[in-house]
Amino acid sequence: MTELLTETTGGITTLTFNRPEAMNAFTPTLLEALVRELKAIGEETSVIILKGAGPCFSAGVDLKVLQKATLKHGRVGGVFDGPASEAASAVRQVPLPVIAQVHGACFTGALEMALHCDFIMTTGETKFGDTHAKFGIRPTWGMSQMLPKAVGLRKARELSFTARTFSGAEAAQWGLANAAFEDEAALDGAVMKAASAIARNSKGAVAAYKELFALSAENRPLEDALTEEVAREFETITDTADRLSGFGKK
Repeated sequence: MTELLTETTGGITTLTFNRPEAMNAFTPTLLEALVRELKAIGEETSVIILKGAGPCFSAGVDLKVLQKATLKHGRVGGVFDGPASEAASAVRQVPLPVIAQVHGACFTGALEMALHCDFIMTTGETKFGDTHAKFGIRPTWGMSQMLPKAVGLRKARELSFTARTFSGAEAAQWGLANAAFEDEAALDGAVMKAASAIARNSKGAVAAYKELFALSAENRPLEDALTEEVAREFETITDTADRLSGFGKK
């Protein structure tokens, strides 16, 4: 069975974790496939949706694979860390918005991967959690950096130290998720609506925004960041004249 499915329609590429029998738990091969697909995204794509097949987004790392590895001082190690680091970097660096469409469950490694995406959209009943501490594992895929940026340092400490499960509704309330919807059907519709809206805009301008928002996350002094914003060039924005000439036309 192919662990990652790819479909492109109308400028929207959907990448689907396809291990439903294992709650889409991450394996090294699945993460490697994610890297390959993100690097191979074609020019026809303007936005990417990342989702899971079957009952959930992903339960995180496949513990059966992890049990076979030699873990030292809480590190997951090379069997996972290499592919996971590459996947997280590919999600951040692909010059397209990535929407994590999260349903069912999203734990630990899966939560880290979702946090690297540009949007997280979910259902109110989806279960989230960071269980690193529960299993004696230290974060190496970005949790300690991405979670505080999403919910604030004090809330991140609470969630990671207690390893408690929280709902999609709470995730949206805290700002970890952009929105939480009533059910999967509503989530599907909302994600497609957002993706379609993005795809109608200038691909180059959206890519510029993604890069500049990443600059904002570096927490540089404001004046330095504003100077850098002006200085950066985006030669991929080539449709400005056409879009302006069409303004006001039906």
